[in-house]
Amino acid sequence: MRYAYIYPFAEALAGILMIAGALIWIAAPVALVIGTIGAVSVFKAVYIDKRELKCACVGGDSNVPLGFISLTENLMMVAMAIWMVLK
Repeated sequence: MRYAYIYPFAEALAGILMIAGALIWIAAPVALVIGTIGAVSVFKAVYIDKRELKCACVGGDSNVPLGFISLTENLMMVAMAIWMVLK
């Protein structure tokens, strides 16, 4: 439950630091943790629990494969963080 309160601030911190190109040694691990938790959560919800994710921004009445899109977004965040750590 605490993660839900920390998440928006952690993501904002990582994003702002990445845009500024500052303190990458903080931004990269934060992005890695956020991306990993998100990817595991989406994978479990969509592919193990067989839940269907709905996009609230369009009223939940769309045929967008939100599970696949969310998983891709989170995996890209993990890849980006790993790339920043190795760079």
